[in-house]
Amino acid sequence: MADGGTIFLDEVGELLPDTQAALLRVLQEREFERVGGGQTIHTDVRVIGATNRDLNAALAHGTFRQDLLYRLNVFPIEMPPLRERKEDILMLVEYFVQRYANRAGRNIRSIDQKTLDLLQSYDWPGNIRELQNVIERSIILNSSDVFSVDELWLSKRTPPRAARAETSPALHVKPRSEREIIEAALAETRGRVSGPSGAAAKLRIPPSTLETRIKALKIDKQQFKFG
Repeated sequence: MADGGTIFLDEVGELLPDTQAALLRVLQEREFERVGGGQTIHTDVRVIGATNRDLNAALAHGTFRQDLLYRLNVFPIEMPPLRERKEDILMLVEYFVQRYANRAGRNIRSIDQKTLDLLQSYDWPGNIRELQNVIERSIILNSSDVFSVDELWLSKRTPPRAARAETSPALHVKPRSEREIIEAALAETRGRVSGPSGAAAKLRIPPSTLETRIKALKIDKQQFKFG
């Protein structure tokens, strides 16, 4: 389908050995056969690959083919982590706030300056995915027309930089819907809403607000009491 155009292959560092061999053949010979087919198909495609893994380390461990890396590494572009390009944070915050506000039918008039200072000073071990999820969470939980983020939502501990390169971004993904966020908090507090160890305190919202959302979403608190 991408013949004559461009195909983007994300997370190429996770490819299985058999798939690496098949991809190498396409890159070198510009041909392949469909699974179960016997006809050779010729193709002319620009291939862009991306990974968050250290492929040189993968070579040393024997999990990535050296010849495939040479073929993919014709024109390398290194994307620095978010902590090294803080000047991009304002643009990204404005984009994600508008994106999730529109999706939620909300009108966000401005961004709190303290929140912006907080986001720009944070180290972002989860890179843009972490920023994206923090913003989405705020849009879901806050009803104000001024965008703000609770400092407690940001990780207090920054993992060692060597460990960051080996950590999958998926580990930083937070629940993506209001129901999932509330249910996760209820599961952690065994269905308790109020009090210093209740779900409302963990979500940084008033207990009455949480109770209203639980009723609106028809969440059964009892199911979490003995979880």
